[in-house]
Amino acid sequence: MGKLAILIFVLFLAVLGYFAILNKEPITITVTPKNIYEIPKIALILLSSAVGALAMLLVFMIRDTRRFIENWQYQRKQKKEAKAQDLYSKALNALFAQEEEEAKDALESILVEEPEHLDALLRLGDIAASEENYQKALTYYQKALSLNPQNLEALFSIEKIMETTGRWADALNYVEEVLDIDPDNLTALYRKRAILERDDKWDELVYLQKTILKHEHTARDRQREQMNLLGYKYEYGRHSLENGELEKAKKAFRTLLRIDRNFIPAYLGLAEVILGEGESEDAVNFLEKSYEQASSMIILARLEDLLISLGEPSRLIRLYKNHLSKNPQNYILRFFLGKLYYRLEMIDDAFETFTYVNAGAAAYPELHQLLGNLYLRRNQCERAVEEFKKAIDMKKAFRLPYCCSTCGYSSQEWSGRCPSCNNWSTYQFNLYGTCKV
Repeated sequence: MGKLAILIFVLFLAVLGYFAILNKEPITITVTPKNIYEIPKIALILLSSAVGALAMLLVFMIRDTRRFIENWQYQRKQKKEAKAQDLYSKALNALFAQEEEEAKDALESILVEEPEHLDALLRLGDIAASEENYQKALTYYQKALSLNPQNLEALFSIEKIMETTGRWADALNYVEEVLDIDPDNLTALYRKRAILERDDKWDELVYLQKTILKHEHTARDRQREQMNLLGYKYEYGRHSLENGELEKAKKAFRTLLRIDRNFIPAYLGLAEVILGEGESEDAVNFLEKSYEQASSMIILARLEDLLISLGEPSRLIRLYKNHLSKNPQNYILRFFLGKLYYRLEMIDDAFETFTYVNAGAAAYPELHQLLGNLYLRRNQCERAVEEFKKAIDMKKAFRLPYCCSTCGYSSQEWSGRCPSCNNWSTYQFNLYGTCKV
């Protein structure tokens, strides 16, 4: 490269000498009206070359200086980022070891170097939230959000703080912000669902649940969410029934039964709608037909209560006997018949029925309590004591409890939804003593 430069320079001088020989006349240069100079042509060429070379030198100096500054700034930034990364790794390790003070020190050191370090702000917010210093946590999260308004982690973190502090309307607003950014975000949809459920907004929940169902990925998740959709439809019907909106309730319950003929709460809800319309006979007929279709003892128990309140228990006895004539070994149905006899003070019939059930090795926990009471009425105290002991051993009360078939939760009151596992249409009678105590 050096030899080539020397060669070019020599050629330049040769060309310059050649032009100097051919152009010996001076050139007049006027700088101002009073400043006029005559210089040789070769001098003008040399002066122009010198000015051009100087200009190029300045350009290269400026370019090299800028590159030097940029490289220096880049290296400095790289060092700061490397230091911040080391501190952040140290903070994460401390958090995994549950050494929050050490983690906090490392994260705060990061902010000294980089006040806009997004991850450090979020982790400091998490630490403050775990310490229940919600205002401080909110400050960190909001600063992170101001640095990146599209950051979903910051939005979710703020939403969680809003929930924890009971600011449900604000929590819903932040969830909506997430959904504006990512309409298919299932986590945001779940959180919105929880808030709407808390506020009993069942009509909105039905619409939202359809969206959730559409975005679920696996068959198992879709099946679970389909059951939740049925549950929200039921809650919408129940809420309408409680508010006296019978047509809305009737439509909701009928829709449910078209989708799932085994959704027992819908049968009971529709029966209540019919009763609310003042059609007691229609309600009885509907429950009888429903029992034929679903074979649910829950429906049968509701029918029993309704017929007794209407003064027609004999109608229910005929129903029991009709089914027992077809299936004499149905001990559950025979147990319910005996319980009905007992309720109606038909002591001999109740005793005969319960004795048959007990002999059939279908000894339900409540059966011993009922038999004990019947032996007392017959003055057979020793036999009564034996039955009461069995009832005590089973730790069950006389009243037949309900049991959740999903989680085993026990309750004395019927509900369309289990308060323990939040599943719908899972209550059944605890006939086998499998419920949780």
